[in-house]
Parts: sequence; C-alpha cells; structure tokens
Amino acid sequence: MTPPLRVLVHGGGIGGLTLATALAGRGHRVDVVELRDALEALGVGIIQPSNALHVMREIGVLEQCLTAGFEWEVLTICDPAGATVAKIPQPRMGDAPSNNGIPRPALARLLGEAATATGASLRFGTTIAELADEGDQVAVTLTDGHTDRYDLVVGFDGIGSPLRKRLYGDRYAPEYTGFANWRVTLPRSPEVQGVVMSAGNLKAKALLTPISAELMYLGSVFAEAEDFRPDPARAHEQLRERLAGFGGPIAEALEQVTDPAAVVYSRISQVTVEEPWHVGRVVLAGDAAHASTPHLAQGAAMAVEDALVLAQSLDAAGTVPEALAAWEERRRPRAMWVQALSRAILKQETGTPTTPEEDELLKIGIPGAAHVLVQPY
Repeated sequence: MTPPLRVLVHGGGIGGLTLATALAGRGHRVDVVELRDALEALGVGIIQPSNALHVMREIGVLEQCLTAGFEWEVLTICDPAGATVAKIPQPRMGDAPSNNGIPRPALARLLGEAATATGASLRFGTTIAELADEGDQVAVTLTDGHTDRYDLVVGFDGIGSPLRKRLYGDRYAPEYTGFANWRVTLPRSPEVQGVVMSAGNLKAKALLTPISAELMYLGSVFAEAEDFRPDPARAHEQLRERLAGFGGPIAEALEQVTDPAAVVYSRISQVTVEEPWHVGRVVLAGDAAHASTPHLAQGAAMAVEDALVLAQSLDAAGTVPEALAAWEERRRPRAMWVQALSRAILKQETGTPTTPEEDELLKIGIPGAAHVLVQPY
C-alpha cells in the first residue's frame, strides 16, 4: 500500500503509541488523540515478555525499555511459606530478551517520545465527538472542535472503549470476573532478580516483580464483590489481611506496605468482541477488542502485537479493507487463546470450577504457554 495514509489513533496508551510509532515510521500521517491531559500511566508497572520486547525492537525502543526497566530471565516459584519450589528459565523470541519489568510511567514516556520522533502528532484533552464512515474516508470531529478526514481510525482506547460502544452499543461491555488485583510499588529487594511467585493451597497467589534497579511491585489477586472498594484509610491493612498466610519474601515485602494511598486496586474484567473487530474503516485493537485477565502477563503484549501486525498488514495489502481483514485473521486466534487460557488459570489458582474446555487448555500450563507465545505471531 502506497503511503501516506491518514490515520487517527484513538487512545494514547501502550498499544496506541506503538501503532503511531510503527505507522509514522513507515511514512503514514498519524494523529493520536488522548482524553487525558498528558501521557500519565495509571497503575504501577508491567512485565514485558519476550514477544512484547520483540515488538519494542521492531519500533526502535528496546534499549530504552531495558534501560528504564529491569531485565530478567528466571521465574522463581515459592510455596506459601516462602521456600523455593522451582526456578524456571523463561524462553526468548528470536534475539529479544526473555522479560523486562518496567514502570508504566516510564514506558508511557518513552513510547510518547518515539511516536513524536517519527512524526506522529499527539493531541491531548480531546476525544471523538462525531464520526462518519463515508466509504473511502472517515470524517471525524473532535471535542475540541478540530475536524479532519482519515483513511483509517483505530480504537486503542482501552477496556472501557468509547469507540467500541459507538460501534456496537452495549453488546460487549466489560464482564467482571469476580476477582480484583491489588498492587503496590516498593523498593526492590536485592534477592528479587526476576518474578518471585508464591502460591499453594491458599486459593490465592502473590508475586514480586522487579520494574527497575530500585523498584519492584507486590501484586495479588483475590475474589472481591463487584461493589467492593478498599477503604482509603486502611487499604494497606486490608491487603495485609488478605496475604496473612504468606511467609518468606512476600511477608517481608508486606512489612514495607505502610501507606494506604500507595495501594492500587483494580477489578479484573474481560472483553470479547465476537463480531468483526472492524466496521468499515474503523477498527478496535488491544483491550478495546479482547481484554484478558493478567494471568499470562500478556495484556500489553497482545496490544503491541496488534499494533505491529496492523502496520505490517497495511504494508502488504492493496487496500485498507483488505489489510483489516488480513490483520484480524492473524490476530483473533492468538488473542482469543491468550484470553481463554488466562481466564482458566485464574479459575484454577483460585479454586473456581473450570469447564472441560478450560481443563484442556490448562494442560499446557504457564511454562508451556510461554513457549507458545515466543513463536511468530
């Protein structure tokens, strides 16, 4: 396909900025619109597994990610008391590293810098007000009054995607899984040289993830009522209560959790858009189309894979509609497999009954899934 296309990316998160960098670097004219006033990333840190780092290499920011984060190769499994049960080397995709932990704000900053360096335009404090697919172009009016026409509009606008609601109404609203994620950033313990996961018969797991030379985060998943929210004055105490059965490195980390405001709580929901992910020249990607539970650490990885494969599909196809069809044909099976296995692992780890189909998926396990996910996408 001959550039330049005129592309609007709705959402300035990890996937949207990756797509903007990939497309602008290919000569396309890209606008990113973001409702927030700046590239502020919510949460604590994330794991970039090898397949995500492969994408970072492809868009030219791998070294920046490794510098800002903490590269690691071995997953340590402990019992609830803290005794080491296994050390599992993690696979690589090609010559990309095995894993990297990185603070979300640092990743947002470097992806934003990469997007602007390749020529993408970032517009903050605005979103789509009106959108009309005219066949060969999409007419867009933003809430700040700006109007333009685009060859393609891409919704990387997250699990609560306004663009998804515009396309499909309420058919694919986020589905709460019954579980929530508790996380808190702490000084990194010297012995935490990779993810340390503690699990057993407590119907829960806790993990420590290094995200820089100085920092790590403590995370855990628990069943929570849909309307539950931590008490702002004692969220740290509520987290301690939930992890009271753990010893070893988890207990040591808990001793450092003294500020309730530092505890980040997020409900775990899932989105599955069962219809085609594109309507005309408007397409959904990442969590807007296929949000998963975090149990394979693949949410952001699936988003950046979506972005790179979309850029490659636009390279190879003769028209935008052909590119979107080819992109979804490649992406849907992989994203849906990640979603299904992640949900099955959530249920297995928390003692929730699984279906026969989920039991079949679980035979591969987390180590097996890691080897599958470093195969070409």
